[in-house]
Amino acid sequence: MTTAVNRPVSPSTPAAAPTAGQQLFASPALHAAIDAAVAEVRRHSATITDIRPPREDLKVSYDALLKEAADLRGRALLYPYLGSGVGNGALVELLDGSVKWDMITGIGVHFFGHSDPETVRASMLGAAEDTLQNGNLLSNNAPYEFARVLLDEARKGSRLKYCFATTSGCMANENAIKICYQKHAPASRVIAFKDCFMGRSVTMSQIGDAAANRVGIPLSTQVDYMPFFDAAAARCMSAGDVSGTTRFIDMAVWHLRQYVERYPKQHACFIFELVQGEGGFNTAPREFFAALMDVCRACSIAVWDDEIQSFGRTESMFAYDALNLGEYVDVFCVGKMTQACATLYTEEYNPGPGLLSGTFTSSGPAFRIGTSVLERLRDGNWYGPSGAFARHHAAFAQQVRALAAKHPEWFPSAPDVPDIVGGTGGMMRFTPFGGKKDRVTKLCRHLFDAGVLVFYCGHGPYHVRMLPPLPVFDGRDWPRVFACIEKGMAAAAAEE
Repeated sequence: MTTAVNRPVSPSTPAAAPTAGQQLFASPALHAAIDAAVAEVRRHSATITDIRPPREDLKVSYDALLKEAADLRGRALLYPYLGSGVGNGALVELLDGSVKWDMITGIGVHFFGHSDPETVRASMLGAAEDTLQNGNLLSNNAPYEFARVLLDEARKGSRLKYCFATTSGCMANENAIKICYQKHAPASRVIAFKDCFMGRSVTMSQIGDAAANRVGIPLSTQVDYMPFFDAAAARCMSAGDVSGTTRFIDMAVWHLRQYVERYPKQHACFIFELVQGEGGFNTAPREFFAALMDVCRACSIAVWDDEIQSFGRTESMFAYDALNLGEYVDVFCVGKMTQACATLYTEEYNPGPGLLSGTFTSSGPAFRIGTSVLERLRDGNWYGPSGAFARHHAAFAQQVRALAAKHPEWFPSAPDVPDIVGGTGGMMRFTPFGGKKDRVTKLCRHLFDAGVLVFYCGHGPYHVRMLPPLPVFDGRDWPRVFACIEKGMAAAAAEE
């Protein structure tokens, strides 16, 4: 893999003596040392081959560490999870000696799993740089190499032209909203979908559609919520020759126009999650988004595509490519699996000087890992209807339906659950126990005890959510994962 620090110069450029940095990062001694370290990581990682229970001799010390963690942060951990620092792909070891299937990967961060050799290698190269953090004003070249690779892919299906990197998905969203506000000043309102999630800053907590996430926060951001596409509702809306999908889209467009007419020229942007994350891994047909984006274009409202959770996981690297919507996108946010996060924007939305800044853009290891992730996504056979991610989703769905056939009492019919399986590609959900919140959240804890790490999503119905490390997951292991899920579900069902 050719990196920015040692990329060869053009043949027309006169040869120049290499800098000290170029010599370091081309050093056989440095690469031999990294190779040795990676080999040692792999040696320990290879001992982890299956789930296992906690070790009794570590129980006292582990309980003490969990208590200390709770005391330091002011509340108990959601799961009694403290990693040992070693795993093997989709398997992760905890400090109590137990091993579990990691099917949530830090809510989508560790897409290439645990103790991944390429990730370790990129991190060590980044750690050899002269400083840890890159700044906005003074920086090494790693952030711009990351931006170049990301933009090379983004530009294939969109008008996106520029990239500003930052440390978190929430901060990428903060930069996006500032760009939209500046472009459309003095417009101060934003449009978002019902059940959206944007992050935990003061502004993003107000936009995110979860009241519990903004308790005590003054509401200074003006948000208008739109209904997200609802397949169950659309089916009920069919009438004559007009499909329910068409009627639902017409209703949504009418709803959007009501906002535009009520607050003329006051909306800076419409935030689109093309696949909702926290909202429930909800998807929608292209025509739903296109109809709303057409209104935005006609009314000079920025189309902001938030792909912080969905990026890389759908049947295209960019969800807007999967839906052929790139021509509409003005502002775009990416994060999670890319390690370093970023806001991308078109020429028309290139902000004035001073609007975007920050002491840190991210660390050298984060940018090098992020660049590696982008290159591996670009060069692998992951995408398309026959790609690896689509095949994994089909295998996941098959396992869920087989489990439901075996235990139909765990999957009762419910009017707001049109299908017990949902999501797309590497965003996977299933809906047991009628989608009732208390039962689904309790189930997640039983699954933890049974050896599978998952989380939940949705706002009624609630779903079990998975974001597995698909590039390093062996499809033959789906039955092993679902054997643990069956065990956890049996324990949850016995509780009732």
